[in-house]
Parts: sequence; structure tokens; C-alpha cells
Amino acid sequence: MMRRFCASVVGLLLCAGPAFAQAKAKATTPEIPFDSVSFVTKMPAGLYMGEAIGVATNSKGNVFVMTRSGESKVFEFDRNGNFVKEFGRGSYGYGFAHAVRVDKDDNVWSVDEGSNVILKYAPDGKLLMVLGKRPDAIDQLNRMPGTAPYSGANRPYSFHRPTDITWDPQGNIFVSDGYTDSRIVKYDRNGRFIKSVGTRGSGVNQFSTPHGIAADAQGNIYVADRGNSRIVVLDNDLNWKTTYEDVGAPWGLCISQSTPQYLYSTASSSTNMEVGNVAISGEIYKMQLDGKVLGRFGKAGKALKEFASTHTLDCRNPNEIYVAEINAWRVQKVTLRPATVTSSRE
Repeated sequence: MMRRFCASVVGLLLCAGPAFAQAKAKATTPEIPFDSVSFVTKMPAGLYMGEAIGVATNSKGNVFVMTRSGESKVFEFDRNGNFVKEFGRGSYGYGFAHAVRVDKDDNVWSVDEGSNVILKYAPDGKLLMVLGKRPDAIDQLNRMPGTAPYSGANRPYSFHRPTDITWDPQGNIFVSDGYTDSRIVKYDRNGRFIKSVGTRGSGVNQFSTPHGIAADAQGNIYVADRGNSRIVVLDNDLNWKTTYEDVGAPWGLCISQSTPQYLYSTASSSTNMEVGNVAISGEIYKMQLDGKVLGRFGKAGKALKEFASTHTLDCRNPNEIYVAEINAWRVQKVTLRPATVTSSRE
């Protein structure tokens, strides 16, 4: 049975009612008409896209893509898909890519699950900050082979397979950490640890693979709690507020910079994800920040207007969404078409 948790009596009243399964949400949610194009059509000689893991845009409309192509790479493209530059070529902070994000000052941040390192670059590519530490090779010997177990280490300045990053309006940093530590961590704008919350589980203040994270204009934090098939909402001090559970198992999410703001979330299979099963659902949901589902678009597949294991989203403009896909090795640019208003007059 799906569960819904709230942090107060008022919250319990607001959250009352049935928990809708993904199949029901799909059946009752209207489809949003849209168009899509493959954003990157040509790479420079010697560079390859590989699995598209992260995507983000800056204030100028340039697009940043993090890929797995033999090693983690971060590429910048202009708004027309032309290659601009690569960030941190051959960096020791790269091991197994997971996300790229751009902050309000157009700094570019890479989140690397394999190295446990988050890197902050200036727009010109200069390295500005390092969060986390790459595990020493000798320390990994007792973990080979096999998957990483839950650590619960909860250390202020180290991560265990982090997944995503976001910022509040004051510039405080929030990290979803991630596969083997099941927590959300808050730092100040200079990278000083403030607090963390979360252990592995399905209750309040628990997560199972917090896979994506985003902040709204009020500083509330939204977490794609993938293993629990829900979106968790926290306040700015990481206090539990509520959950949204009727849009499948979210891999990635984003919040638009429009007024009003909208929340977009991917929906994927939640079965045996930890052992590498492929996501089989291709829908992306558009939601209000209060959790109301407004519509959905897309389906599983590798053609245009289909999505093959969507990993992350960028929705700076609420009607222009960039979708990074693992299995199709691409980024699609999606343009939502507003509903046509028809007159009731003859």
C-alpha cells in the first residue's frame, strides 16, 4: 500500500484521501500536446555524447550536458546546439556522472556519483569550489565486487554516491546524497556544513535513493525519493512538510523560474532499480507546487517525443524543457503547446 506522510494535524487533513497508483494517475491525467527535437546533432571530432545523465541551462539560454562516455564529461552548447566548450577535461573529480546544474550566477556545478565529488565552475570554466572527497583506491578493495551497501555515515563533508544539487534564493546549497547515505545535506553559500536529515526507510525523515532535488522561490526543497515512489517536500530548515505520491517513481525533477512556478517530474519503474533494471515508463508530469497534477506528456521509446530512461530535466522556461536520456544517448528539447481555447458561440 502506498503511504502519505504529513508533519502536522493540518497537514494530515490536507493529505487525507486515497493514494493513487501511477496507473490511475496516467489514466486520469490529461495529455499535454508538445513537440520535440534532438538538441545536439553534431559533436566536435574526438568528443562523444554517450549516456546523457544531466542537463541544465543558464540565463543566456546555453545548455550544459553531463555524460558518461568512457569517463564523466561536462559540455556546454549554445542555444542552437553548437558546441562551446568542455569543463574540467580529465578531472580527478570525475568518475561516474550523475547531474549538472547551473546556479543563479551562471556558475556550473557537476555532481559525480562515482567520485563522491561536487565541482563548482565559473562560467568561463575556472574551478571555484570542491565539495566532497574522492575515495582512496585502497579503501575500495574490501568492497569489490558488489554494489555499495547503505552506509548511513552522515559525515558533514563527504558523500556516498550523491545524486543532485540545488540552491535557495540566499545561495545556500542543498545536496541529495543519494544511493548509499539516504539523506539531504544543507551548506551555506561558501560550502560550510549546516545540517543534514535522513536515514534509509519509507517513513518521515527517511528516503530510499533520493535521486533528484529542486528548490522553489520560497526556499522549500523538493526531493525525488525514487525508491519510495514519491516526491518529498521539506522546508528550508529540512523539516518534513508533505509528500506527493501519485506520479510514479521519480528519477528527476525540476522547478520552473516562472510566475507561477511549476514542478516537472519523470515517472519511471521502481522495481529492482538498485540492481540496474531499465526504467520502463516514459511519462513526464507537470504539477503545481502544491502537488496537483496538471498534465503529462511523452511515452517510453527512442523516437522523437518518446523518452528512453529520462534521468534529469531542466525547465527554466516552463514551456521549454530539456530532457537527458540514458538509453537514447541524447538530449531532447521539448516545447509544450498551450491548449487551444475554443469559443462557445456558433
